[in-house]
Amino acid sequence: MSVVSLLGVKVLNNPAPFDAKYQFEITFECLEPLQKDLEWKLTYVGSATSSEHDQELDSLLVGPIPVGVNKFIFEADSPDLKRIPTSEILGVTVILLSCSYDDREFVRVGYYVNNEYDTEEMNDDPPAKPIIEKVRRHVLAEKPRVTRFAIKWDSEDSAPAEFPPEQPEADVVEDDGTAYGAEEEELEVAEAEAAEGVNDEGEDEEMGGAEDTAGPSATKAEDEVSEAGSEDLEAESSGSEEDEIEEEEGEGEADEDMEMGEDAEGTASTEANKGKQMQGHHQGEVMVH
Repeated sequence: MSVVSLLGVKVLNNPAPFDAKYQFEITFECLEPLQKDLEWKLTYVGSATSSEHDQELDSLLVGPIPVGVNKFIFEADSPDLKRIPTSEILGVTVILLSCSYDDREFVRVGYYVNNEYDTEEMNDDPPAKPIIEKVRRHVLAEKPRVTRFAIKWDSEDSAPAEFPPEQPEADVVEDDGTAYGAEEEELEVAEAEAAEGVNDEGEDEEMGGAEDTAGPSATKAEDEVSEAGSEDLEAESSGSEEDEIEEEEGEGEADEDMEMGEDAEGTASTEANKGKQMQGHHQGEVMVH
């Protein structure tokens, strides 16, 4: 737990000329008496490509610190132009406001700063050498970036842990990676078995359908139909012959020529019927097969 908490920072002179002083109103809270002073520092980032051009604009020691909420104004000089590359004077840069206790930084606030000319004409067509008197800075105070660090204060109890706490139960628990790999392997085996089962059932169903379509039962049924058709045709044939014989006997004492004619006609009719019956029988067999 931090003994000192930063409550707020207000940029007083903003926007301002490039060479004007920086002014911040800082509010913080102290929870317990401190043996040493707080050191506040303002750093100007002179280049985005190298930290060699960073400048410490000013530093301030504040103390002794009473318990409770405290407020003060921190002023810092503008950056030295000789330490800033000419190409980095205009444009966007960063300033860092930090506070340390016993040389241990516990809070840092970063702001973007936009440096540009005060007229649009000069911004559209800037001179080769910057004219500082016409350059103004604008601190984006609405969007600060605050970073806090845990440090050791006066008591040893306030010191942050250098190493994570021991967890003896972690050695007993099975490794998640091993268990995860085993579960994946079991899942793959189960999916493979399920796929094989589906393929076997599909083959059995196809074979079963083939048996129902062209199996012995179908052939047997066709043969029975064919035989039944032949028997019916033969029965009709024999019935026609008996009727014709009875008709011939019933004529009695008819003329021989008539009998012969009728016999011839009956014979021819019988032969024709037999031919038709045989032809129908053969046609039935052809249709079946």
